[in-house]
Amino acid sequence: MGGQAKAPVLTVAILITGNLVGAGILGLPINTGLAGYVPSLIVMVLVWGLMLGSAVVISDQVLASGEENFDLPSLFGRTLGPAGQWLAVLANLLILYGLLVAYLSGGTSILVNLFNLTGPAWVVTLLFFAFSTIMTLFGVVIVRKGNAVLMVVMWLAFLGLVALALPEMKPGRLVFTDLVFIPSALPIMLCAFHFHNIIPTACHSLDLDRKAILKALLVGTLIGLGMNALWNLTVMGALPVSDSSQSNILCAFQGGVPATVPLAAIVGSKLFTTFGLAFAILAITTSYLANGTALLSFCRDMSQSLLGTRNAVLVAALAFGPPLAVTLFYPNLFLRALDMVGGVGISLLFGILPGVLLIRQARSHRARALGLVMVVCFAGILVFELGQEFGLLRIDPDLELWKAGLRMFPGK
Repeated sequence: MGGQAKAPVLTVAILITGNLVGAGILGLPINTGLAGYVPSLIVMVLVWGLMLGSAVVISDQVLASGEENFDLPSLFGRTLGPAGQWLAVLANLLILYGLLVAYLSGGTSILVNLFNLTGPAWVVTLLFFAFSTIMTLFGVVIVRKGNAVLMVVMWLAFLGLVALALPEMKPGRLVFTDLVFIPSALPIMLCAFHFHNIIPTACHSLDLDRKAILKALLVGTLIGLGMNALWNLTVMGALPVSDSSQSNILCAFQGGVPATVPLAAIVGSKLFTTFGLAFAILAITTSYLANGTALLSFCRDMSQSLLGTRNAVLVAALAFGPPLAVTLFYPNLFLRALDMVGGVGISLLFGILPGVLLIRQARSHRARALGLVMVVCFAGILVFELGQEFGLLRIDPDLELWKAGLRMFPGK
């Protein structure tokens, strides 16, 4: 640590929670709302346990290496060979590109809907992209120094949203259940518990103290679990699954918009709109900065190794050009982008590969069994998501069937 003071466990735990709360929490109730609150809560706790387990595996690898600049693809390359390294590289690239697409699409939807903008959405996308990218390229130091302030403001806005939405909650909506939609909610749950890129930073901030690291991981992810569960409870209690209006979970799912958009229409309060805008934009922008910085570093290393150059303009174009192009040509990808990130990228990089690593390095039958459980669970999510993407599986709500009364959604 070069003489740097060891950070308090709670500080690192809050850092973990801050990285965990991002675009995933905004889309979570829209995906899980079609399955119902109770079943989605049970599955969410199981997903939290899986993601915490994979975080422990990765933190142990950081401890074993002792390297300041811990490189996950290189780790998998050393232990699983070139195939493991390239899988990790591709999965990491999918995660970073996919998250930036989700941030751009989600940010655009929030600004257009909350301000009732009537102009072309691509103009809003370009403006949001310009602001977020410039901050990533030139303002990241300022943001890092003010990170604690940003987190406090975001959490206050979150609590404000919950408090203002409480009068709209109807307990009867929480009894709705449709287990058919549980699998389609799993990828976004992985996004809602994804923070693993900062594990090396967290480990070194705690002087590679395993006991302190495990405590920080547990506390930080438990706070995130509480926020996700509370947000699910609020949205599912306040929004009908479907009704004659457009402000319901089904329409938000089909439109691919964050939960704050239909909630603002239901609550009908300028203060709620302000809190919703503050929470959503802070969650998306801070995550954009963190993942955009990671993508810049990744593209810089790749351009150096493959093209023999570290030209700043080229690196920035490689990092931010593809997500912008995808968002402009294919708008409203917020939920679908998160599904791809969680179902494919996170399942592979922070689920299957750490599970295989645990099986390879296990010194007990219990550890080997835990590794096998991780591989089976994350592989199941990966196979399901790929089946969805290639059209082999379809577990989407069919509005026409619902209208015909073949699949009933409560509207009251």
